[in-house]
Order: sequence, then C-alpha cells, then structure tokens
Amino acid sequence: MAMKPPTNIWIRRQQCPCGDWKCYIKYEGDDQASTSSQQEKTETTSSLLSSEVVFTPYVGQIFKSDDEAFEYYSNFARKNGFSIRKARSTESQNLGIYRRDFVCYRSGFNQPRKKANVEHPRDRKSVRCGCDAKLYLTKEIVDGVTQWYVSQFSNVHNHELLEDDQVRMLPAYRKIQEADQERILLLSKAGFPVNRIVKVLELEKGVQPGQLPFIEKDVRNFVRTCKKTVQENDALLTEKRENDTLELLEACKNMAERDVDFVYDYTTDENEKVENIAWSFGDSIRAYTLFGDVVTFDTSYRSITYGLLLGVWFGMDNHGKAIFFGCVLLQDESTHSFAWALQTFVRFMRGRHPQTILTDIDLGLRDSIARELPNTKHVVCIWHILSKLSSWFSSLLGSQYEEFKAEFDMLCRLESVEDFEHQWNHFVARFGLVSDKHVALLFSYRAFWLFSYIRGYFLARMMTVEFSQSVDTFFKKILSEQTCLQVFFEQVCAAAFGNSTREGVQYVHIKTCMPIEEHARSILTPYAFRVLQHEIVLSTQYATTEMTNGSYLVRHYKKMDGEYLVIWIPEDEQIHCSCKEFEHSGILCRHSLRVLVVKNYFQLPEKYLLLRWRLENSLVTMEGPNPQSSSDECAQAFHSLAAALLTESMISKERFSYVHKELTGLLDHVRNMPETNEFVVNMPAHNASD
Repeated sequence: MAMKPPTNIWIRRQQCPCGDWKCYIKYEGDDQASTSSQQEKTETTSSLLSSEVVFTPYVGQIFKSDDEAFEYYSNFARKNGFSIRKARSTESQNLGIYRRDFVCYRSGFNQPRKKANVEHPRDRKSVRCGCDAKLYLTKEIVDGVTQWYVSQFSNVHNHELLEDDQVRMLPAYRKIQEADQERILLLSKAGFPVNRIVKVLELEKGVQPGQLPFIEKDVRNFVRTCKKTVQENDALLTEKRENDTLELLEACKNMAERDVDFVYDYTTDENEKVENIAWSFGDSIRAYTLFGDVVTFDTSYRSITYGLLLGVWFGMDNHGKAIFFGCVLLQDESTHSFAWALQTFVRFMRGRHPQTILTDIDLGLRDSIARELPNTKHVVCIWHILSKLSSWFSSLLGSQYEEFKAEFDMLCRLESVEDFEHQWNHFVARFGLVSDKHVALLFSYRAFWLFSYIRGYFLARMMTVEFSQSVDTFFKKILSEQTCLQVFFEQVCAAAFGNSTREGVQYVHIKTCMPIEEHARSILTPYAFRVLQHEIVLSTQYATTEMTNGSYLVRHYKKMDGEYLVIWIPEDEQIHCSCKEFEHSGILCRHSLRVLVVKNYFQLPEKYLLLRWRLENSLVTMEGPNPQSSSDECAQAFHSLAAALLTESMISKERFSYVHKELTGLLDHVRNMPETNEFVVNMPAHNASD
C-alpha cells in the first residue's frame, strides 16, 4: 500500500470553507467517481453474496484451482456464520503442492507460548476450541489438465454459529478498501488520532457508529503497518517535489530567455527549497491592459502528488472567451501565501489593479484581497457556491433538497437587500436550517455573492454559464495526468495560446431595423452585439412614463416585472437605470435603450459602447478589410435568391416538393464541407428574375 504515485494527479480542493475538520466537499464527476465506483463494487459484491445461493460443498466437488475452492468455501462460511483459514499444505517434488487443508477459524487449540520477559504480559484468550469443521483438497491431473477435488468435508461445529450482523465483524471479513486506506493515511498524516479517523469515516459515509466494515483496531494496525512505508514514500515525494520544482524553475528561466516579456517569480524556504512559484506571458500582460478590468482567481485544484495549490488568473476578452493572465503554485492555503500570490500578480501586470476580482469562498483569500487590493471589489462567484450546495444540504434535506435548491435560486435573484434578508429568515426556518453552519457561512458572505449586493459591481459578464464552461475547458486541457511539473508548465503554455487564432466572419442578422442596432453592429464584436441586440429587441415591449424631473418610469407592457427608474441627463448624454445592468456588464439595458429611442437617438452615445466590447479592441485581427460589409453583400444576395425561389416554388405542389428536396440535400452538403478561416466575397452579378 501507499506506493509512489507515478503521475502528478490534480483534485479539487475538498476541505470545506466552514473550517470544520470533519467537513469536506464532494464534487460530482471528480475524483469521487473512483471512490464511489469502488463502493458500488463492494456493495454489489456484498449484495450478491447475500442473495446468491451458496451450496454446501461435497466430497468429489471439483475446482479449477485451490484459490477458487478457498473463495467458494469462504462464501459458504460467511453465509453460515463462521469464517475459515488455511491450515496445512502438503508438497511433493513432482506435483508441487498437491494437498490443501481449509479449516474453521476455531479449529485446533492454541499452543502455549513462552511468555516474553515483561512485567505485565498480555494474557489473550484464544477463540480456538477444537472445532472439526473442515474442507480438504487434493490435486490431480486429468488429460493434462490440473484440477482440485474435495477429498474430505465436515460441517460439524462444536460452537455457536454467528448471525449475519456478527459474522461481518470476524477478522477474515473485516476489509479496508483501497479508497478508505488512502483516506486513513491522509488523515493520519495530518495528525488525526485513530478514534477520530474512524469518526470522520463514519460521518463521510453516513453510517451509524460501529457500522463500518472494519473496526478501530484494524485502522490502528493498518496505520502501524504502513507507517514505515508512508515515511519512505514521503521522502520519495519530497525528493520528487524538490527535483520537479527545480526543473519547473529551469523551464521558466529558459522561457524568459526566449520571450523577453515572460515574467516569473518564486520564494524559497530556510533551506533554499522552492516554496511558491508564479509566472505569466507577455501576451497575457498585453491582454490584461485591454481586459484586466475584471479578473477571476480560480483556486479550485491542488496536486495530491506535490501538495501544491494551483491558482490561475483569468479574464474575459471582447468575444466572451476566457483568457489566461497568470498561474501560481502555492505550498499552502495560508493568508501569507495568498498575499504573496496577489502581490506578484499585480507586479506582473505592472502595478495595475483590477476593478473586480472573483474567487471561491476562502477566509484566507478574502483577508489577503482586502489587504493587498483595497480598492478592488471582491465577489464570490455564484458557480462555486452552487457546486457546494449538494454536498452541504442534499443528505441533510433528502427529498426536500430539490425544492430547497429552487427556492435558493429564486432568493439569489432578488434585487432588494431588504427583501432578501426578510425572505432568507423564513427560508432557513422552513427547512429547519436555522442553526446550520453552512447556512451561517453563506449569510456571513452574502455581501460577496448575492446579486442585490453586487449588482453595481462591474463583472463584464464573467458569471455567465458560457464563461464558466470556457474556464472548465481550459482546466481540462492542463489537468490531465503529467509525469512532472515541467510537462504541466508546457500544457499551460499550449492552453494559454491555443485560442490565439484569427476570428472568422460571424454574421449577425439585424432584427429590428432600428438605426441604433445597425450602428452598434458596426462597432461591437459579434458576442457583445448579440447581448445588446437581445436588449434592443426586448426594449420594444416596454412603455415609458416621463416624470416631472425629466426622469422616466419604464415598465413592461404586460407588467410582468416591476418598474424601473431611468434618469436622463441631456447636458452630457448620461443615462442611469435602477437595474444597474450597464454598471454590471458594460452593456446598456432594455430600459435605457427604450428611453434613448424615445429621445430620438439613432446612434448610441460613444461612452455606452465600451472599448472592452469593441471590435477594434480585439486581441486577434478579423479576416478581410471589412468583414461585416462582406457579410452584408452575401446576405443581400441570399435574400434576393431566396425570395425569388419562394415565389416560384409556391406556384404548384410539384415545384414546392422539388425545391424542398433539393434544398434539404444542399443544406446537408454545405454542413459537411470543411470549415476555413478564409472568406472571399466574389459574387457574380445576378438578377433573380433571369
């Protein structure tokens, strides 16, 4: 057990931010899958054992091997309230071992041993009572094939047989599965005493005390047996970590020689061993100058091989894609380590602080951000909270969990702080969670994650599902198994620049024909324009009421949502909406757009077309001198052809059927054509009426 891991394995951080040593987070689909599959395998074996009929062995019964016979007899013994052990074996020069004796665990008598020269020797009572239950095997070779047959069998016991809940506690059936062994060693290494380790395992598995498939004595013996091996492995891992971090440092030095804009830094301990190391690329620093207004610092993963915490800084470009800003490996999760990471990142980015930083719930990280980035808004990403809800509340609430999750989602969307705090108290009381530690944790952090608190913070749409998926894609690229940290460094390099390709033409149809829509399409990236276009389309469903002070009340024509106050300042073309969508995402909301239309605006004021969302601000160039103009030419040509085709095909049923069939085949053919980044418009003059 506890062999040296051959690869660098990354897992999600499991320690719960509530600070309770007994509490850790389970993430669906992560490394828990291996544990659950092992559990399922164990449970399946156990259920098969309880349901499968094991017939009584008999003289002459044949087995392919002695191991098969032992397993069969062991299953029979467990079903009948006893266990077995291997006794005598007989060997010859020609046949090797040709006889095996399996006996009841209470067979024979304990032979008196010479007592050790100690003051108080232990006087253990033997369970052996001379039981005669046995199964003897003999090997024979028939037609060149080796087989074993039962030569003697007795099922007569001179002791009481045990019930099922008792027989499982016999030493022969008390097994510590591999997943449990790893957990025991981890807790033991962290300094947990054996009785607390057992308690932790009971809590994690949700079983009553004494219902584990092993007892405290087994855990103690296992830890004692593995102690030497663990120490040897620790020494090997320490050596591997030291060698690999030096190789990583050398890789950073080599990269700095090839790329003058590449930056890295590291710290060492009192023995001059590398503790923490961080790096960033020149392209990342340049991207930060454009899109460093909002940063995500993701610390979800750690290496169980090296004991290092992984932190990655991300931003979002104007095409809605995650961009890599920097990476750090920390030896621990202390406030001091996080502070060094933040200081180093700001130094890499030439002293520029982000407006907003998004993180997970972490007390040490929260304190470090407050100290190192005092003017930066700190937000806890809602996706990190949602990923923990199941681990915190599903077992506790049982069948009520789905209802709890739906109500929690509704509370997250409330726009008023007062409404949230009033409804929160009723919410936790209804589900009996008033004294729950995780509910208390969420409430204490409410100013960091609740929409009603952070709606005025600029987040650049970095809490959308699409951005979360983009970050997950990056991690999948870099968190595959590696043999060393140098390979990890190379994978980060490849993933960081994997999206640095030229953008193909993305044609976005005009939906309203409003001048402000056409104007915005010529300036914004397709991603930003689609978001704004959605708001423009919805703005047509809103009515405005002008107030005496020049402000406007804007409400949906069906009054499906509440009314919003839009303040219009004509002197310097300022517009402010109570929904604060522009402050939140940098995209004007439907309410403000409605007022601008009422004010006869045919173009949006320049200040409301943020530079971070503009096409001209892209990290990569678009194909062609004017891709949108080329797309418009194609669209007009297709519209002309489609209109003529529709008119002609509606003359008869035969024409319609023919056109439908041909177009379906043409569409399938086009979809199967290879994609290319090149887009050349060379449309021949064509008259649809010809």
